[in-house]
Amino acid sequence: MTKAGVRWLLWVPLVAFLLFLGLVAGGLLRPADRTIVSRLVGQPMPAIALPAASASRPGLSANAGGARLVNVFASWCVPCAAEAPQLAALAKAGVPIDAIAIRDTRADVDRFLARYGNPYRSIGSDVDSRVQMALGSSGVPETFVVDGRGIIRAQKIGDIRPEDVAGLVAAVQALR
Repeated sequence: MTKAGVRWLLWVPLVAFLLFLGLVAGGLLRPADRTIVSRLVGQPMPAIALPAASASRPGLSANAGGARLVNVFASWCVPCAAEAPQLAALAKAGVPIDAIAIRDTRADVDRFLARYGNPYRSIGSDVDSRVQMALGSSGVPETFVVDGRGIIRAQKIGDIRPEDVAGLVAAVQALR
């Protein structure tokens, strides 16, 4: 082999390492979207009948009626506490909100509601996350927009932020 051929081969490991480093950096800068969107958007709410998760509100059934939000939350969820003022604003604007408390106890839910407010008209207890899974919900908080016929029209993944309130009010009003 010639001297030029040997010099070229010396650069191959460095070039391979730089290519590998570029792929890793690209993956870190642009991570894969791991959001799981419910396949029930456009479909009816699953048939549910959950016992009350709070002493102050009744349990939740699929026949709750009317256009509404269904908020999936937990007392141990920090973003759930962060979205409490927005849920209060939605309730004040006349938006009916039902809730599903995930993997929670009645005492913990009652403490959470006493601390952050209770904008819900009903709260179902889903201690083993069966209803959460049936909804296609992957975490808390999540909120579903449900029309008057019980069809899920939209899904909001993550906490409701102040900039989301007007859009959710409009979405529920449009479904009435």
